[in-house]
Amino acid sequence: MKRLARRTAIVMVAVAAAAAALTYLPKIDLSGHTPAERLGLDRWHASDTLALGESLVELLGRRGLDAADAAAAVQSLGGLIDDRRIPAGLEVAVHGDTSSQRATDVDLMVSDEKIVRLHREGDVWTATEEVIPWVMDTVVVRGVVRTNLYDALDAGAGEWLSKGARIALAWEVADVYEYRVDMSRELQDGDSVRVLFERETNPSGTNRIGKVLAAGLERGGQEITAVRFIHPDGKAEFFDEKAKSLRASFLRAPLSFRRISSVFGRRKHPILGTWRRHAGTDYAAASGTPVRTIGDGVVVFAGVKGGYGNTLEVRHRNGFVSRYGHLKGFARGVRRGASVTQGETIGYVGATGLATGPHLHFEVLVNGVQRDPRTALRQSAAVALTGKEKVRFESVAGVVLPELGRAPGPVRAVGQGEGEAKP
Repeated sequence: MKRLARRTAIVMVAVAAAAAALTYLPKIDLSGHTPAERLGLDRWHASDTLALGESLVELLGRRGLDAADAAAAVQSLGGLIDDRRIPAGLEVAVHGDTSSQRATDVDLMVSDEKIVRLHREGDVWTATEEVIPWVMDTVVVRGVVRTNLYDALDAGAGEWLSKGARIALAWEVADVYEYRVDMSRELQDGDSVRVLFERETNPSGTNRIGKVLAAGLERGGQEITAVRFIHPDGKAEFFDEKAKSLRASFLRAPLSFRRISSVFGRRKHPILGTWRRHAGTDYAAASGTPVRTIGDGVVVFAGVKGGYGNTLEVRHRNGFVSRYGHLKGFARGVRRGASVTQGETIGYVGATGLATGPHLHFEVLVNGVQRDPRTALRQSAAVALTGKEKVRFESVAGVVLPELGRAPGPVRAVGQGEGEAKP
């Protein structure tokens, strides 16, 4: 009886899975049919993703193609795609006739730029390649911080961006201000952000973030404006409205926009259970997350340091030393005496030493004294543009800043690179 019940359960699961496969519509309309055709009872549609270690033939078999059909479909790819090199996660849509239950079309979402379509006539499969057109425009988004930057932009951009694009926009904004503000801990309730950026949209409505052209971050009633500017060598950099660079001697955080688990000051030690001065900042992040040095310098310590576990110390100019503790390990070539450059990966988040879980313990010492990173790193080595470069900057700022001041929403269609100062 138990064996019969188990077989019955397996059959019920299989039937449910098959039914779901026949009714589930792909996230992206890859079929080329009209909405009426897609919803018609004479057609069925199923979507799936290629599993790790799985071949395309195996996936098509799971989606109802017999062995001969699946093999013929893959063979028709010719040189368009190497079946042995298709990465896991590839999105595949299968379409067929309800009457015959045979698949007639297979669409492979090779990238955001390209679809490979397989079509069957009788027993013969043919493959064609289609380039996905993307239309670019510019959008203004505004948000008010209540909890964090993610939520501010999520609320402000919900009407014009998909969830993934809203997250990507938050990362872009954090990168713009990484020399001025640690987005993980220095934003407060009531701060606001506005962004002018390029948005690309494909025919199915999927969108993605292009370049940030200008931004404004208001904190405590004062706004830090950022305008994208292209140097003669082709490198992009952000400057404020007075043509001063947003770059500084130090990054404000050793991790790229991560959640902080504790702040500078006194706290109850999570393992020792005693209250003690916590002379630094803890960044909660997954084990193995890259840790970057906040500035150019020389590694003066690389090893185990008591409760800090695996630790790196980097000496910078003007008596500054940055310390990174609880590391899982060090990056290749990072050892005592090695020179490192700002933003370079020097180690990886871990839980060595006295740590309850993976996180980075970060400290700043000035002339040997532990200082609050928030104040110690609040110095800027801003370089101002002069001469012809300043004139060109003022020209582009005169274009993008008025647009940044517009009401939220799409602004206008632009061509690639429009709105940037170039040599």
